[in-house]
This record gives sequence, C-alpha cells and structure tokens, in this order.
Amino acid sequence: MQDYFQEFLEKHVNEVRPLARETALAWWEANVTGSEEAFERGAALQAQLMKIYAREDEYRLLQSIPNESLSDPLLRRQHKLLLDEYRGHQMSEKTIDEIVQREKEIEKEYNTYRALFRGERVSDNTLRDVLQKSNDSDERREAWEASKQIGERVADAVRELVHIRNREARRLGFRDYYAMQLELQELDEGRLFALLEELHRLSNEPFRRYKQKLDERLAQRFGVAVEDLRPWHYTDPFFQSPPPGEVDLNPLFEGKDIEAISRAFYASVGLPVEPILERSDLYEKEGKSQHAFCVDIDREGDVRVLCNLRPSERWMGTMLHELGHAVYDYYIDRSLPYLLRTPAHTLSTEAIAMLFGRMHRNAEWLKRYVGIPDEQAQNVARPAIEEMQAQLIVFTRWVLVMTHFERAMYADPDGDLNSLWWQLVEKYQWLHKPEGRNAPDWAAKIHIALAPVYYQNYILGEMEASQLVHVLRNQVLAGEPKHALVSSPKVGTFLKQKVFSTGASLPWEEALESATGERLNPAYFVAQMEAEEPI
Repeated sequence: MQDYFQEFLEKHVNEVRPLARETALAWWEANVTGSEEAFERGAALQAQLMKIYAREDEYRLLQSIPNESLSDPLLRRQHKLLLDEYRGHQMSEKTIDEIVQREKEIEKEYNTYRALFRGERVSDNTLRDVLQKSNDSDERREAWEASKQIGERVADAVRELVHIRNREARRLGFRDYYAMQLELQELDEGRLFALLEELHRLSNEPFRRYKQKLDERLAQRFGVAVEDLRPWHYTDPFFQSPPPGEVDLNPLFEGKDIEAISRAFYASVGLPVEPILERSDLYEKEGKSQHAFCVDIDREGDVRVLCNLRPSERWMGTMLHELGHAVYDYYIDRSLPYLLRTPAHTLSTEAIAMLFGRMHRNAEWLKRYVGIPDEQAQNVARPAIEEMQAQLIVFTRWVLVMTHFERAMYADPDGDLNSLWWQLVEKYQWLHKPEGRNAPDWAAKIHIALAPVYYQNYILGEMEASQLVHVLRNQVLAGEPKHALVSSPKVGTFLKQKVFSTGASLPWEEALESATGERLNPAYFVAQMEAEEPI
C-alpha cells in the first residue's frame, strides 16, 4: 500500500505544483493591477486546480488506502491532508466553474469599488482618515455609511454563493458548508463554540470597564450624550479595533519609513525579510486591492506581501502582521515534502502574524525602532500597554460577532441577515444600531464572502500567540534584558526551530504542544487582557 500511495503522490504533486504556482502568480497580478485579464486567468487556473481535487476516482483510491497501513509518519500526514482536500472538492466541474466565477466577480468588486463620499470616489484609506481625525459627527456618519456601500453591491451575490456552498456540502453529507469547513480544518465545532462562550464570559468585565471609559471620552470629544454614540464615533468602521487611546501612536509614525522599520526589526530578531520585500508590492496605486495579505507563490521561497502603506500606526501594525505570515512561510523546512511545506494550520500562521503585529505597541520596540527618546517612551509605556489590551478585548468581541453570524448565515442564508447582524453587534460589541438602518452591512466585510469559515482562526491564533509569548518570555529569554523580546535573535531561532520548520507535518495542536509543552490554553490570552506586560 505504501508504494502504491507514494506512486500516486508523486504523480499528484507533479501535476499540482506548477499549476498552483501559476494560479498564485495570476492572483497576485490581479490584486496588484486590477487587470481583468489576470482575474480571468486566475479564475480559470483556480478552477483547473479545484477540478483535480474533484476527481472521484482519485478520491476513491485515497479512501481505499488505510491511513494506518502507511508506516512513514510523513506519508500518513500527507494522506490525511489529501483525503480531506479531495473530500471538500467532490463536486461537478460545472459547479466548480460556477463557484470560481462568482468568487472572482465578487473579489473584483471588493478590490476595485471606490465609495462615493460627498460627491467623490474615494479609497478605504480616505474614509478611515475621516473616522480617525474628524470631530464632525455628520461627516463621520457619511464616511461610515460610505464604507458600507460595497455591501449593497455584493450582498445578493454573496447569498447566492452561500446557497451553492451549502448545497454541495449537504450533498457530501454535512449539515451545511460551515460544519464541513470546520471538520476539514480539523476543528471541533462543539469545542470551538464552548471556547468562544468562555471568552464571552471572561471578557465581559474587562470590556465593560474599557467601553465605559471609552464612551465617556468619545461623548466628550463629539459633544454628545453617551446614549447618542453611534458606530461612526468608534474610528474603525466595524469597531474591530479600538480608537486611539490617551496616547495616540499615529504621530509617532508620521514621516517614518514603515518598510525600513519593519526590515530592521525582523533582522534584529533573527528573521531577515529582504528576499520577501524584494518581491512585495507595498504602496497604493490605482486598481490595486485596498486590503493587505501575504502569499507563498511556490513553497520554494517566493513569498510576497501586498500592502498599501502610509506612515500610520495602523499600517505599521499591518506590515508587521503580514510579514509575520511571510516569515512563517519563508522559513518552513524546504526539505519537507511539497504538500507539507505550509503552516501547521491557518490559525498557526495567524498566531505568528498577531504575535509580531502586537509589537509596535511595546514601549521597548518604540524606543528601539521608531527612535523616540527614553523619556517619551516612558510616558507612552503604560498607555501603549493599555492600547494593546484594548485591542485584545475589542477584537475578542468582534470575533464573537463574526463567528456567530457566519454560522447562522450558513444555517439560514435566506433569513433576515441585516437584522441578525445588528442583533449580534448589539449583543457582543454593545453598539447602538443606527435608527432605521436596514442595509446589508454584514456584506461590507470581505471575509464573509471570500474567506469563509476563517474568522475563528484569528481568535485561536491570538490565543496561540499569547501562549508563544509566555514561552518566549519565561523560557527562551529567561534572564535576558527586558528588550530581548523585540531585539534578540533567540526569538527567531526558537520560532524557526520549534514552529516554522515542521510545516504541516503534525496536526496543529500537536505542533503547538511540541513547541510549548502544552495544547492550546486560553488562560495566557485572557491573562494578557489585564497583565502588566502583555507583550
């Protein structure tokens, strides 16, 4: 059986490998340029790739090989991952073409649409600038409403896509697409939502204290009563990150070179990023995707980041985050079999991205890489820590909205999703729904359409990031100076040897246990919400 599987594996990789590379390159070009031809080419290649995994005869062949009959653990792991991949793609070529085409059209709409704000077509960055800086409630409301216009344009298409995904999942014996994706991602739905409920309970009091102070501050700033605060008063269009705290970090980054700072930081912790930055596209241009992401083109070292950098605290954090994904991909052991040269799990790469994405709020990091004087660093140290904790608390509540909404959407895509969205926002984020609002605001969030059943990985990643920080501080860097977490090559050595190098050769929680000595433990994440030194 082992020889039989190895023969199949070799043929499969030889077919998939060049196709996956061409697909990634087309997708990259489409997102960088907005090219219609690149979108079309990427969609066609993606469909071709999906059709390989849709082959019923190959799926049956994999099913006929007992996993336990394979003596090599790396072969067993590849067999398990392939079986899951094939299982999730058992659909007709016509359906695959339809899904890919619909996703392509929706993605293009998100990438190229510019909202109409006060008579002009503007970028997301422009709307965010208004929500960051304006003290005019009417202007803020208009900017917030403009940020939701994309939802009206894509909502019907997203619902139709959800129906198709559900239809195919049920044909394969799953309750719906949401349940199928969790199982194929090696996540237990019962455990996941029990964990989310625990986070809901444990974050209630920290969130209450934080939001009470925040609302008082915002009410004073905008000259309104606390009960009259609305979503546009909270800076982020979804309140997925907190408004600037008592110390606004944005001025620290004005006129700074975000790319150069990132380069210096990653080099200092033993994870040089020059080969990544050489291939990346980091600045705004017409037609380019307004979002940020990392892509591993070939699993051979061609790793790239797309950003739209501006000298701001938001883009500093985003750049550090995306390069976190990138160093994980780049430093995976390339002697592993091709199929295992990926992160252990989506949540595992999110953990690294979030670990590094937190760093720019660390006072030692600010001193060392932004060059602020020691006295100023001391003045921002405590507020910067509180800002970091606010981020953890606010993001936790946002993830509760996203995960519960997504599960409910797949359970009943024809339901009143507009109302459901605001019910969840009010329950978990404690925001007031604007009077008379009945719009598909949920569809303004790109992940709902194009990164389905993904958002739980962010919060699980945050938990893993906190667990890794605990190990770094208390084991790897024990006895080192305070700044070691943001400056020691030991950080990179530990991550390369214990986290990155193993790729997907182990299930994610086994990989985490191997690196940290225990399975996922939410205690470290919850503790960081109110710790003296969360990072």
